[in-house]
Amino acid sequence: MRSGLESSELARFESVVLPHLDAAYTLARYLTRNVHDAEDVVQDACLRALKYFESFRGEEGTSARAWLLTIVRNTAYSAGRGQRGQDATEFDETQHSGAVADEHPEAALLRADARESIGRALERLAPEFREVIVLRELEGLSYKEISDVTGVPVGTVMSRLSRARARLQEALT
Repeated sequence: MRSGLESSELARFESVVLPHLDAAYTLARYLTRNVHDAEDVVQDACLRALKYFESFRGEEGTSARAWLLTIVRNTAYSAGRGQRGQDATEFDETQHSGAVADEHPEAALLRADARESIGRALERLAPEFREVIVLRELEGLSYKEISDVTGVPVGTVMSRLSRARARLQEALT
């Protein structure tokens, strides 16, 4: 595959963008609500990121992550996968976790039940609320970075996040 990038730019792409693939998959998974669609979205987004990487001039930290997540979000919505609910499968956080609990089985069961409840509550949120929760609470993006990713003002991000947290809390009580 020829990307048109010099080997130094390709190495820079690998070091700057590829470390954020887990975050890209997490966002795609919550937006598409389907494992296979999420994989397709991330693959398409990475190809787009590679294609336009020469124009990217951000820092190598969070702005690269925000840039990639913006591409993932746009890819999910432009492909019509961002709001699809049919054929949705439950997201299993333990499948993507490297940590294995070595403790009392009852505590592990309670934690798994809580994680499942939160996952179901997240799935029921409207897409605009689900994405801000995922970007803030799971990916740790700042309000400004979420604003950049979603294309809405910071005040709107804060408002959506507040409403999303309230709806999650209602769903869990």
